[in-house]
Amino acid sequence: MTELMTSEKLPLPADGQRDEAEPGLGIEQEVTMETVRDRWDSKVEYFLAQLGFSVGLGNVWRFPYLCHQNGGGAFILLYVLLMGLVGVPLFFLELAAGQSIRQGSIGVWRHISPKLVGIGYSSCVVCFFVALYYNVIIGWSIFYLGSSFQYPLPWETCPTEGNRTVKECAASSPTAYFWYRKALDITDSIDETGEFNPIITGCLLAAWLIVCLAMYKGIKSTGKVMYFSSVFPYVVLLCFLIRGVTLDGASEGIKFMFYPRLEIWADVQVWRQAATQVFFALGLGFGSVIAYSSYNPRNNNCHRDAFTVSGVNFMTSVLATLVVFAVLGFRAKTIATECVKRNMKAVFEAMSSTPFPDLLINASDVESITLNEYEHWYRTQGQQLNISGYNITACSLEDELKQGVEGTGLAFIAFTEAMTLFPGSPFWSALFFLMLLNLGLSTMFGTMAGILTPLTDTFKTLRNHKFLFTACSCVVGFLIGLMFTQRCGNYFVTMFDDYSATLPLIIVVIFQTISVAWVYGADRFLEDLKRMLDRPVPVVYKYMWKYVCPVAMLGLLGASLLKMFLERPTYIAWNREKASKEDLPYPDWALAVLSTLIIVAFLPVPVGFIHSCLLERLGQSPADAEAGYMPCATTDLTPLHTLPPSGGDPSSFSTLLEENQDTRLQNGHIEHFETSVL
Repeated sequence: MTELMTSEKLPLPADGQRDEAEPGLGIEQEVTMETVRDRWDSKVEYFLAQLGFSVGLGNVWRFPYLCHQNGGGAFILLYVLLMGLVGVPLFFLELAAGQSIRQGSIGVWRHISPKLVGIGYSSCVVCFFVALYYNVIIGWSIFYLGSSFQYPLPWETCPTEGNRTVKECAASSPTAYFWYRKALDITDSIDETGEFNPIITGCLLAAWLIVCLAMYKGIKSTGKVMYFSSVFPYVVLLCFLIRGVTLDGASEGIKFMFYPRLEIWADVQVWRQAATQVFFALGLGFGSVIAYSSYNPRNNNCHRDAFTVSGVNFMTSVLATLVVFAVLGFRAKTIATECVKRNMKAVFEAMSSTPFPDLLINASDVESITLNEYEHWYRTQGQQLNISGYNITACSLEDELKQGVEGTGLAFIAFTEAMTLFPGSPFWSALFFLMLLNLGLSTMFGTMAGILTPLTDTFKTLRNHKFLFTACSCVVGFLIGLMFTQRCGNYFVTMFDDYSATLPLIIVVIFQTISVAWVYGADRFLEDLKRMLDRPVPVVYKYMWKYVCPVAMLGLLGASLLKMFLERPTYIAWNREKASKEDLPYPDWALAVLSTLIIVAFLPVPVGFIHSCLLERLGQSPADAEAGYMPCATTDLTPLHTLPPSGGDPSSFSTLLEENQDTRLQNGHIEHFETSVL
């Protein structure tokens, strides 16, 4: 629990010489003891929180998809390169800024320059947008987790109407039907709204309740939850890896995944996707990294933390990719083998009634036919065969591996289908969705910290009513999030995921980097870090922050804008009649909505700059104290027992105040005194 100190006002005796030097000061000063800032109870809690925020659902379903689509092992090499050149330096910058200034994102950039305060507010807006739809995904995981406690699993077979299988399910698959019709009950397009989905609405409410209960005491409660929510996913991934590598087809899936195709390095869009994944994997620009590190002691080795968290994050992505493609390899081989058996059975039956040329494959012994043998036969002879009422198909292992690999399609369709083939499928299903739930929650905690920490640091009223502010934020998030529980809600989730965060965060990170490297000064910042860490920081960061990172981020921004303007934005819709997915262009009103999301998220940056300039022109100082912001010292804490005894005499504090007015009482140390003139 946060240690509270009673606000005291201690009058200081007037100093004659000081009055002469500073005639504007009054006779009496007062010292206000402020509320002590929270701290992590241990380094383990901090590390798990930082890791839990950076390792999220994207590591499990986005990274494997990008590897698969963009050259396998070649994409991983490109990802590591960009992680080293851009990701780690920017991650270190945010860790160091939060730890040295000890404020949330708003306070950090206000501390550097009041004109940059909009950067922090922009981060808060983006965090709010992300929290709205991210908790919906957590709600979906809760729904599937609850549905896993059935045998057989409800998505294992198609339902029937009378004596006939439901047409939509028969034309797609049981897992796709359950996802689109039973879970989402989705409309055919974003133009068709439909009513609210009561089950998903209840799951969304449960998700927000969990978030509120876990965060009601700030990092003191969140830190304890992280022991489970950050560690449990690794236990599940290791269980799935051990189970996955023993499955038939796992080796084919892993080989397919990591086979390097270096020619993709010539594609600009592959570089854009790799840079974007690095960007989101580390949570840059959200303000959550700054918020978490601001609760650290100032001598914490944040440089080592940057490499440790980034390294574990990358290894988690690789581990998740191994698991995904081991399991999907098993699924693909099972489906392809069933396809071969079905085709060979049709050929064998047709041979008894129709004259056929000599077959180059033994159709009577299906069990002995390998997928490679069938693929060769299909190319040379099978595709030319004409069987009345039946179409011989390719039965390609590679084609099956490409199905449903991206995003929700991976988690709720492809991977879910694979688990129905496991012995004891309900156990594995419950384990998988419990893992997704914990991955989502640990990221959600960090996202909410990116909202709550800077605002409570900035506004004293919110700081004094932290629990009420947290609860109200969750209520507002739930009420606005109801738009995602409509039948068309999945399309809005896609819109928010694609457009509400990407461009604004890229812009925010560009301004962050320029603010530190050019406005504050890279040399000055490195010197501050040297004093804070009591060790020199490699000078290479100066050039990374000043040149490499801004150029890389500007390139990413340019590539993203070009893609948006050259190609009309589209979304993937589910067509009920065709029982298949299709790409549809966003209607004009939806384009206006997504444009508004981008503008609103970025707007605080120019508004903050203009507001500060207007105050200067009007002769008013945009003082930090106006919003209750107190710049923090980067010096070591001074133990109370080393101070001169006050004996109730306030004058004993005068020397300390003259040497350093940016200290405050915390955990038995003087850390910050805020002086005011009476």
